[in-house]
Amino acid sequence: MAELLKKFPAAKDPNVLVGLETSDDAGVFKLTSELALVQTIDIITPISDNPEVFGQVAAANSLSDVYAMGGRPITALNLCCFPGSGIPREALEAILRGGLEKMLEAGVQLIGGHTVKDDELKYGLSVTGLVHPQRVVTNSGARPGDKLILSKPIGSGVIIGGVRSGKLDPSALDRALQDMLQLNKTACESMLQFQVHACTDITGFGLAGHAAEVARASKTGIRIDTKRVPHYPESMDLIRQGVSTRMTPLNRDLVKDCVVVRPEVALEEENLCYDPQTSGGLFIAVAAQDADHLLETLHASGIAHAAMIGEVFASPEPRLELVHGLF
Repeated sequence: MAELLKKFPAAKDPNVLVGLETSDDAGVFKLTSELALVQTIDIITPISDNPEVFGQVAAANSLSDVYAMGGRPITALNLCCFPGSGIPREALEAILRGGLEKMLEAGVQLIGGHTVKDDELKYGLSVTGLVHPQRVVTNSGARPGDKLILSKPIGSGVIIGGVRSGKLDPSALDRALQDMLQLNKTACESMLQFQVHACTDITGFGLAGHAAEVARASKTGIRIDTKRVPHYPESMDLIRQGVSTRMTPLNRDLVKDCVVVRPEVALEEENLCYDPQTSGGLFIAVAAQDADHLLETLHASGIAHAAMIGEVFASPEPRLELVHGLF
């Protein structure tokens, strides 16, 4: 898709504050000197056999892109790709109920939607939010010296694969789902209290893929200490057993032009960074003098797994380094 979009011209309107150029989480359009729209869309396939939980996670995942831009979501449209048969009406209703529960938790109003008959079940939201034009947080503002904070654990992709393949007890997925269900609202509100230069959320491209997007957009290098990356313990064991996801090798390919893996980094630690996430955490580049205070604020707000995992450094070319022993 990125290659296809290169063939289309960038928006010329000066009110387009964030467009296609940097593969950011959402588009931003300035309405007035004090108000801009944040617009995004996302849709996923089921990650749980519980239809209501699937609806909740799908909604949280869609809302996350507005939070990653420093915005406040206000309205949403349902996007329903539902099979014409084979799924009970009650299950479809539960998906929509779960989505609405997360919208209401976020203070978002559901104002419509669209339905497509599809052989593969999918659900998500188109979300509109608001942000001050001068307080937009993009993926292109990271500065050398910034510290990098991740607000949720990674490893959910291989956890889902492990449960589906029968190699992992479903209770491990239940623990991961609790994090997927957590809105990034509080993490967003916490980061806006500090000098944050860039942010993205960790979803389908995995930690390495989204970190590389920040490096490319910001024209910097990013160094991640894989020993400090919060993750589900079972995920590392599953990777050692050879469990993977369809997206993992694709995510590895996405960063092969810029990634450097130090010899001390184990293969399973590297592969974990390519693991695709659903409703993952915020990946925040914050001024070094504010990093400890932001981390303390996140912990005090109930975001217990938040961790400082890396730093931004000057580099003539976008670069992602996976290392040990940064801090």
